[in-house]
Amino acid sequence: MLKEEILKTIKTYNLIEKNDKIVIGVSGGPDSICLLHLLYSLQEKLKFEIVVAHINHQIREVADSETEYVKDFCEKIGIECFVKKENILELAKKQKKGTEEVGRQVRYDFFEEVAQKTEANKIATAHNANDRAETVILNILRGSGISGLKGIEAMRDNKYIRPLILTNREKIEKYCEENNLNPRIDESNLESIYSRNKVRNIVIPYIKKEFNQNIIQTINRLSDVATDENEYLQKLTKEQYNEISSIEDGIIVLNLKKFNQLELVIKRRLILYTINEAIHTTNCIEKVNIDDIIKLCQNNIGNKYLSPIKLIKIYVKKGKIYFIKNLENN
Repeated sequence: MLKEEILKTIKTYNLIEKNDKIVIGVSGGPDSICLLHLLYSLQEKLKFEIVVAHINHQIREVADSETEYVKDFCEKIGIECFVKKENILELAKKQKKGTEEVGRQVRYDFFEEVAQKTEANKIATAHNANDRAETVILNILRGSGISGLKGIEAMRDNKYIRPLILTNREKIEKYCEENNLNPRIDESNLESIYSRNKVRNIVIPYIKKEFNQNIIQTINRLSDVATDENEYLQKLTKEQYNEISSIEDGIIVLNLKKFNQLELVIKRRLILYTINEAIHTTNCIEKVNIDDIIKLCQNNIGNKYLSPIKLIKIYVKKGKIYFIKNLENN
């Protein structure tokens, strides 16, 4: 049953095509082992190749045994396995960042490294319907807009794919049990220390008990609607960007008069879109920054600028909005 469900997800989102080569991120837990086993069983049918990437974060005492489990699992089914060990706690301390953030960055950097080494064109991660619902709740708590309601997407950047994204955790654990996969359980997931664990272990069980037993499915339906609407708005934003933007001496410029005539929802998205085009990130850009930029444009005060983050300055001058990359902070 689960194999048919995954096949449907792959087809719905066009996740895998003939002759794809896919790096699968495998931790050794139920989700990633289930994903590996399923994709391994679908290789011949869908005509693609797989390799495995495993990162050992060296945080828990059982990390080395999990690494050996993944290596043995791959050896038994004849799949090439790439392993990297990285002391995440030391790295996080050195970079003055959270362990979750650093761990994620190290994982994805390694996945990219393996993809380049093996000439793979896609990277598969084991995010499931529960992960997606948890992400939406976390985004709501952080005050996210409609884009945050999308949660985790089935495909990102035409490279990262999540074949389990419509499958709940209970089905995954049942599949592992029925196929005697014996995955390793990360005991730290049971500790409500991190925000995601609190949502997983406290918030969702409470909602299930007191409000909605099917909250995972409900939130995932919300995510599907938000994804469709976000894609439509993003399409409109791109069309407006192409219509009112130009490049002057390597600087992105928007027509001020045409910008001010747009609907507020498109203005906000257009600012984010343009900033991303200029510096390839919108990290740390908040709603208050966007609203300040809109206010600056409405007032049309010459030779004034805002710098929402150090990487960019936004000028309004002579009927134009200039998005200037701040080279001093690169």
